[in-house]
Amino acid sequence: MPHPVDIHVGQRIKEIRTVRGLTQSNVAEQLGISFQQLQKYETGANRVSASRMFELSKLLKVSPSFFFEGLEGESYESMPAMDMETARIAAILSSITNQKLKRRIHTLISEIARSDTSGMTDDAA
Repeated sequence: MPHPVDIHVGQRIKEIRTVRGLTQSNVAEQLGISFQQLQKYETGANRVSASRMFELSKLLKVSPSFFFEGLEGESYESMPAMDMETARIAAILSSITNQKLKRRIHTLISEIARSDTSGMTDDAA
């Protein structure tokens, strides 16, 4: 049975890989491992060594601590994973280079989220 921390680290690997628009095959090839091995990392079935985590952090352009963010003081089981649609949207948003446009999109998304949580129904939108 995988340890909850290994599952969390795997989820973080998958999230940032998806945000960066990379496939398991892309990342595995650059690391010199099989995509099946990367799959096992992402599911927590195999533990990621410190050296491999360092390589992943360089490849995915994050600090090694990124993989552990969200663990402090949290119940491992209660932390939500980013769903794939959210990760895809994040990847598209991160590809936009115009910072002014990014801020406008952020404002739009924030307003939509606020109206969604305030009880607005689909018919009222």
